Amino acid sequence: MALVLVLVALSAVAAVAAANWYLWRRLFRDTTRGPGWVRRAGAAVVAGGWALAVGALVAERAGAPFRLQKVLAWPGFLWLALVLYLFLAVLATEPLRPLLRRLLTRRQVASPEAVATVAPPDVPRPVDALRPVDTPQRPVPAPAPAASRRLFLSRALAAAAATAAVGTVGYGTYGVLRGPRVKRVTVPLAKLPRPAHGYRIAVVSDIHLGPVLGRDFTQKVVDTVNATQPDLIAVVGDLVDGSVADLGPAAAPLARLRARHGAYFVTGNHEYFSGADQWVAEVRRLGLRPLQNARAELPAFDLAGVNDLQGEHEGEGPDFGRALGDRDPARACVLLAHQPVLIHEAVRHGVDLQLSGHTHGGQLWPGALPAAAANPTVAGLERYGDTQLYVTRGAGAWGPPTRVGAPSDITVVELASLRA
Repeated sequence: MALVLVLVALSAVAAVAAANWYLWRRLFRDTTRGPGWVRRAGAAVVAGGWALAVGALVAERAGAPFRLQKVLAWPGFLWLALVLYLFLAVLATEPLRPLLRRLLTRRQVASPEAVATVAPPDVPRPVDALRPVDTPQRPVPAPAPAASRRLFLSRALAAAAATAAVGTVGYGTYGVLRGPRVKRVTVPLAKLPRPAHGYRIAVVSDIHLGPVLGRDFTQKVVDTVNATQPDLIAVVGDLVDGSVADLGPAAAPLARLRARHGAYFVTGNHEYFSGADQWVAEVRRLGLRPLQNARAELPAFDLAGVNDLQGEHEGEGPDFGRALGDRDPARACVLLAHQPVLIHEAVRHGVDLQLSGHTHGGQLWPGALPAAAANPTVAGLERYGDTQLYVTRGAGAWGPPTRVGAPSDITVVELASLRA
């Protein structure tokens, strides 16, 4: 098993190295003539970008000084997004290369200057025969060599790919930093009593406070949630990427969350990378109620919460028996669980609605494809038997503060009674 993991890791490193060599070749080698400082600078940019990215990841997980994390995070994480879209953009130009090359060649052959050079220089053309011998001849331009055409084409395609990649990452980063938008979804529940028709739950997930997203971002989230005037707030995990000591001030605005029936919290996998027990105590201090394999009996339905699967490594994994074992099955039940994969346990325990996050909707296109392979639902509302699952794309971002094709959201889930 260990050998398999080593081979997989080596294959991944080889694939990344090959992809980056390909990028360097298309963006720097093919756009210059001969060895020179541009090619060396390109190699330094690619190598330096990856050094910053690896440094940012290692510093975050190793608990390096928070100032160092902040210095490395912005350039390092943005490089990960940029190199992805540089690779995709350059790859997209490959089918254009032979087509444009043939087009340039045809235009060169069809030009008057090119036609004029078809006849041998020592054979006078009919027009030339009518001129006096001493009439000076206009020099005929030589056709551009194939090498010059290739260089021009490489530079044009490299510029187009770089522009597309920078524009994509820039817009995706702006979308995260401006704050999440509100999404509204209506979910009918058969067991919901009529007086609870229209009950609103603000679902917030994956804020990912850390060296990039800090206190100002938290305040945007709080203001957006409070503006929806929800009856209840559900924070379904991955609140932070770091310790309470470093990120306590960034999380402080959560104390201003307001809802008629309060705010509730369940752990995500990243809480267990950041000191879950400390963060549970901190969110409780801020006024949120943690549901650690526990249940709150609200007037209209049961609200339950389970720990994240990552907690199993610390003996604190999800326990559906504790959270739901002795409840009244005639009452509607809403479950808070960070990861969508817990839906199958929720179905077995008669849950009516599970609210989750974790996937980020893929965050960076085409990330939804691997996310779909690992999760039953990537984003949105789906039904599994008698249980419905809603997955929010999340409010923030992990790693690159960038989203492409998966805009951030805070979802207001409005419960509908079938008896209304």
